[in-house]
Amino acid sequence: MQSEPRTWRGRLRMAQHKHIRHGSGSVRPYLYGNLDLPDLIRRAFDAEELERLPTPGGFHIEARIGDSMVVLEVGNFPAHVMPSPASIYVYVADVDRAYERALQAGATSVAVPEDKPYQERSAGVKDSFGNTWYIATYTG
Repeated sequence: MQSEPRTWRGRLRMAQHKHIRHGSGSVRPYLYGNLDLPDLIRRAFDAEELERLPTPGGFHIEARIGDSMVVLEVGNFPAHVMPSPASIYVYVADVDRAYERALQAGATSVAVPEDKPYQERSAGVKDSFGNTWYIATYTG
């Protein structure tokens, strides 16, 4: 008998569901953005793009960040869509590294990395569309 996988990827594969696109992520942020957003999340958060489908003037993208999924609509939007910026909280292994990589990918700083009283080191950046990405590492 095989032992249970010890990595989050192994546990994720075991928890996949057929009724969920790409097998995991029952609840997903649905974000609007400019065409540079997929590159930012790949560079800053090591996002893995699982799907990219063309839309008129843009793309529908599904990506995995760690053990979570995000849906991106980037580019031009249909007239009936009223996109608005969102705020996203992302845990990473190294806040300072992710923050620097986000800035290098074109994000602007909202908050520099600092230790917080709630046992996290966190920072914040804003992408070109206006979404705010809060980045944190639990230190407790």
